[in-house]
Amino acid sequence: MHADPSDQKRLLDLQRADTALMQLTHARKNVPETETIAQLRKLINEITDKQAQHSANASDLERDISRVEREIEQVRARAQKDRDRQLSGSASPKELESLTQELETLARRQSELEDHELELMEEREQAQAAAVADDEVVARHKEDLAATEARLADKISQIDSQLQDEQTARTSISESLPQELVELYERLRKRQPIAAALLRHRKCESCRIEQSGGDLAGLRAAAPGDVMRCDNCGAILVRTQESGL
Repeated sequence: MHADPSDQKRLLDLQRADTALMQLTHARKNVPETETIAQLRKLINEITDKQAQHSANASDLERDISRVEREIEQVRARAQKDRDRQLSGSASPKELESLTQELETLARRQSELEDHELELMEEREQAQAAAVADDEVVARHKEDLAATEARLADKISQIDSQLQDEQTARTSISESLPQELVELYERLRKRQPIAAALLRHRKCESCRIEQSGGDLAGLRAAAPGDVMRCDNCGAILVRTQESGL
């Protein structure tokens, strides 16, 4: 294949545009904020689950407290009934003794229930406090998430703008080159990221391998318009005064 040496040099501009597009596409997929956002969302979900569990525990404890309060009221009512019986004057000595023993038992039971109620109230307060603390942490993380999402959107917007500029430049370069030369370049690009490389100081800048004696002889003998390829990687070799031929 033959192509004007200036067109061959323009292939390097096309390659630079494609390399830039590849790097920008990679950068767009790997903006650090993307991972940060994923971590924040995971953390928010985990803390939200904890907050829900603490709230559920507080609700369960509230029901337990209500149950204990009802038991305390029942004990108090039974004790008041026994005291009223004692004061009525109609109880026999044996009944009075039995009532006294029952009142002592009821007093112990009431004391136990009240102690248990206090324990439950403390646990409820701890669960409620934990739920409130979780809410505050989630709120802070959501603020961080919103700020990070805004930074991500800004970076993506900048990269998209650069991508558009590079794509416009690439299209302009491609359209200015001979179709046959571009088609060869595009076929090579499907197999390797660098399809056109400068031959600098006898080395292909695609594979970084110095051309052998036989290859160099062929490159020296080739006409300026001959499109030459690297025997090592297959890239189009663009010859200039830097090639060392």
